[in-house]
Amino acid sequence: MTDSLAERKMQFMFALRSKGVTDMNVLTAMEKVDRGLFVKGLFADRAYEDTPLPIPCGQTISQPSVVGLMTQVLNVSPRDKVLEVGTGSGYQAAILSHLARRVYTVDRHRRLVAEAQKIFQELDLANVTAFAADGSFGLPEQAPFDRIIVTAAAEDAPGPLLAQLRVGGTMVLPVGQSDAVQSMIKVERTDDGFDYEEIRPVRFVPLVEGMARDN
Repeated sequence: MTDSLAERKMQFMFALRSKGVTDMNVLTAMEKVDRGLFVKGLFADRAYEDTPLPIPCGQTISQPSVVGLMTQVLNVSPRDKVLEVGTGSGYQAAILSHLARRVYTVDRHRRLVAEAQKIFQELDLANVTAFAADGSFGLPEQAPFDRIIVTAAAEDAPGPLLAQLRVGGTMVLPVGQSDAVQSMIKVERTDDGFDYEEIRPVRFVPLVEGMARDN
């Protein structure tokens, strides 16, 4: 690469804006969190491209503009308690840590949780707690949550997660029955039930029940 790291980071931020990430709080959080810390090995030099990249355990670190858009739709406030289902590299949780009061993140892959925890400690993100657990059941002992974000695609919004969303709360997740056809949706819990809004097409790994066997 002939361009400097600073130039690549500047281009990274420009790409986020050009893809519709316009919320200044989200952009500031994404500027603070260096994606390069979360992309290791062969793909490290592609950390500032707006593309999903492979991480261990057959998972991916999401496309930065999609991370930004999901975070923007989630509309996190400084007093919010947030649940993330699908820790992955830890990148999304690190961004949420700069926006929320508390972030709880769960993943079925123990290795990913352990590696993410190391980065959270290095970055001194004291308001993030990571668990190795079956995320499809959420974290009932910490419920209710003001915001829930799911970074893997289910056929529908999982019932246990809906039950852990407080009235007035928001959940953002991809839904779809195949890898090819998925939509990012926003779910808002009201006194009367749930309101659903389709946001845009996306592509995520599937939400799988149970703990992974590669641990």
